[in-house]
Amino acid sequence: MLTDAPRDLFDLALPDAATLYRALLARDARYEGRAYVCVATTGIFCRLTCPARKPLAVNCTFRPTIGACIEAGFRPCKRCHPLKPAAEADPMIAALLAALEARPAYRFGEDDITRMGYDLSTVRRTFKRQFGMTFLDMARHRRLREGFETLAVGGSVIAAQQEAGFQSASAFRAAFARLIGCAPGEIAGEGRLLADWIGTPLGDMIAISSATHLHLLEFIERRGLPAEIARLRKGVKGELGIGSVPPTERIRAELTAYFAGRSAEFTTPVALDGSAFTRAVWAELRRIPAGETASYAEIARRIGEPSAIRAVARANGANQLALVVPCHRVIGTDGALTGYGGGLWRKQRLLEIEAQYRTPPTPAG
Repeated sequence: MLTDAPRDLFDLALPDAATLYRALLARDARYEGRAYVCVATTGIFCRLTCPARKPLAVNCTFRPTIGACIEAGFRPCKRCHPLKPAAEADPMIAALLAALEARPAYRFGEDDITRMGYDLSTVRRTFKRQFGMTFLDMARHRRLREGFETLAVGGSVIAAQQEAGFQSASAFRAAFARLIGCAPGEIAGEGRLLADWIGTPLGDMIAISSATHLHLLEFIERRGLPAEIARLRKGVKGELGIGSVPPTERIRAELTAYFAGRSAEFTTPVALDGSAFTRAVWAELRRIPAGETASYAEIARRIGEPSAIRAVARANGANQLALVVPCHRVIGTDGALTGYGGGLWRKQRLLEIEAQYRTPPTPAG
């Protein structure tokens, strides 16, 4: 059971997605409490033993903790009840989860926990051990989802704050900034660049476009996203708003085709802001066919700079057009996965998805 899992189990690397998907199909109980499946088409997460109809592999991502699923915006399944084992083992957890389910938009605070008769440090420690996040973090992320949906359809920041159940504007701004990297007011309204949300089977992405070009496409968990957004805002003197323009709609359609297995070609016009060397690296990355990979050393040789391996790695890391400039196709010389801003698990999944696009070898003779 989940309650028997040692804390450091959450730090162990998950098996590859193919192994976990087979475990999901087989309802393999060996991964109980160690891995959860997040289903992009439904927005829910499940135990691998869930009795519900199995989703397609392309719509599945796997995470090691319940906290990671919630942080990614997924809701617990009502058939397999992934929070149930911990709740059954601990009446305190059961009571707090029941309170959250009854009042999902309520702004829970430490006083509420105390009034329910629980010790704050015990609650914090227990939830971190069981779910990888505190109870208050769990409640906060649940409310933020509502705010994001309001902003995405053109609602005001105040409406988003109210929809998310935040009584304090400053608390909503702070929570939004921690997750996205900037306050909602900084990307609200009209502007020369417009930001929009794009859902994918591997998690939400943010796209920022002008009327003619895509300037940024990143998974929202990318650690460097706040700095990237800040640079774009500075470049347009703060004129960054929320909304959709033709390049965003075009990349949205191309991403849908990519994840559906129909096409790995991205033709959306992009703005490439970098030095001549950096742009040369990005251009070479775009020449790597889907289903194939290359090392930093190979890229350096191809652009005529065989000794500039570290510079190639820096240019690779500076890319802010995920998938369109496919930096995930760069691996170590020994074939090992190397760093990826969207997370190594996601890099591995992208390469697995792209295997279907690999050109079959021409038969001999």
